[in-house]
Amino acid sequence: MAKITIRDVAKEAGVSISTVSNALNDVDVLNPATKQHVLQVAERLNYVPNLNGKMLKSGKTMMLGFFTTSVSGPYFYKLIETMSRQCERHGYGLNVFVTKDKQVIMSNILGRRVDGVIIYEELKIDEHDIEVMQKDKIKAVFLDRPFSNDTMGSVTFDSYTAGYEATKYLIGLGHKRIAYISGVDTMSDSVQRREGYLAALREYDLPIDPDYIVQGYFEEDSTFNAIKAFIRMYANKLPSAFLAGNDLSAMGCIQALKAHGYEVPSEVSVVGFDDVDIAQYFSPPLTTIRNPIARQAILTVDHLVRLIQEKEQGQSQTLTGELIVRGSSHIPND
Repeated sequence: MAKITIRDVAKEAGVSISTVSNALNDVDVLNPATKQHVLQVAERLNYVPNLNGKMLKSGKTMMLGFFTTSVSGPYFYKLIETMSRQCERHGYGLNVFVTKDKQVIMSNILGRRVDGVIIYEELKIDEHDIEVMQKDKIKAVFLDRPFSNDTMGSVTFDSYTAGYEATKYLIGLGHKRIAYISGVDTMSDSVQRREGYLAALREYDLPIDPDYIVQGYFEEDSTFNAIKAFIRMYANKLPSAFLAGNDLSAMGCIQALKAHGYEVPSEVSVVGFDDVDIAQYFSPPLTTIRNPIARQAILTVDHLVRLIQEKEQGQSQTLTGELIVRGSSHIPND
């Protein structure tokens, strides 16, 4: 079946092509009855406008691009869902690009496939890439690094302070042997949380044991296996508390401890990061650092839209965490 064209709609409606174009583009030069008639005919014929043509004329795609290497887990679910809703409020769609190929990323950014870009972590966008984007007047907001210039800004989470405060909370309860479950070493959030943890240990003159940094990769299963292996190797020097790089790791850690017969929190405390929706319903409910994920998503989209509309220049905004004490942390027995 041949594709319905604007010419077909004009013929069926008994009007000119320009009248159909004006009706579809909501141009105020038509009488309402004519406009209504044209729209009804277009709907009846299942006419789909050629967005490419419209794009070429306006220079706008009305799409924002989110570039990331992963979308798995509750953090990304919350982030993308909230960004998508906020885009709709501004009249934009959201394209999600999941790739580690920098060439693909840069060609999509510089090829104007979207009106503005949101860039998250691990994509290895370096200073040269940023210079190229700036020269091309690309509108962008970074989620992984504080950054601002005329056309680009950032909305980041202060992971260092959050890691420091979480560790300080455990030290305040009386814990002296605290292990850290690391995420992905190429991600700044993971590195900054670990650095905050180490800074708190140093400040309170507590020993730093390399064996107490466990790799969990921000995943429940990976952490479960890593903690089981850790318990088998270091049963004689088990920490009294684990600080996990995110809530999924905290959950994996708790499951592994339970599988080996340890009680949480009476024998071992566990603290997470992010406060994802399931954290409060876990058993025991997770003590965690709340990361304002939805707020970060809304601020990011709002800032990017204002950059596109040239209503403001790039700004660097930093959000702070909040300690949420629940049932997975306790004063140590020893």
